[in-house]
Amino acid sequence: MTVHYSASNHVATVTLDRPEALNALDRDSLNALRAALAQARDDDDVRAIVLTGAGRKSFCVGADLKNTLPPSTSFGSSFVRPIDRAAAEGIYVRLMELSTLRIFKPIIGAINGYCLGGGLELALQCDLRIASSNAMFGLPEVVVASIPAVCGIQALQKAVPSALAMKMLLTGCKIDAAYAERVGLITDVVEPDALMDKALELAGTIASNGPLAVQMIKKIVETSSNVPLAQAFEFTELAWGAMRDSEDRVEGRKAFVEKRKPQFKGR
Repeated sequence: MTVHYSASNHVATVTLDRPEALNALDRDSLNALRAALAQARDDDDVRAIVLTGAGRKSFCVGADLKNTLPPSTSFGSSFVRPIDRAAAEGIYVRLMELSTLRIFKPIIGAINGYCLGGGLELALQCDLRIASSNAMFGLPEVVVASIPAVCGIQALQKAVPSALAMKMLLTGCKIDAAYAERVGLITDVVEPDALMDKALELAGTIASNGPLAVQMIKKIVETSSNVPLAQAFEFTELAWGAMRDSEDRVEGRKAFVEKRKPQFKGR
């Protein structure tokens, strides 16, 4: 199994496990990753997801270059195919694009070691990113005459200052964890042994909040980030109205008044 899944205390952990390939992703492991994330999405008991890579050497170095060589099928004919068929015909990058899974539960990237190429593109799709002190980040596709084909170009521009994003994109250079934290690519740096404890602590804090509210916030962010401000305000008000009469919101207010910990049910 190239991807492991576990769930406890409202938190699912998804682990990429191909240490011999620095957790690089081929089509089988990408399908396994999507299946694990879909399992977390569909489990009502799960309220937050931690995505990580096995071992200390690598979170993920992107596509397995040995197993993703260009196919005989023309790109033009595959481009109009649905995800699974397009992936089978060589457009494997569609499997790395996680928005098609429609996951509104927060995903925390716990990054140990190399986070390169498609690995960084996976991390950029996480809602929060924390890293071990030995982590390295980069989009080196240009070095092998390719480009970041999932979301790397656009997402990196949003995650870090534009000049730094362009430097990383055009040179293929890497940055370390300390610098990544300084420019806002990640929120926390910890020692390797403490990485998963920190990730699970953060996930646990999120999971203790109202699950519908958490997911609604993520939905609002994704839906209204690129629309006019007036439209964003209107959508946010509608979302607030949808949440107003939820059992959890009522429970949250009762718990506050009664000075006790709320018991949220996701309803």
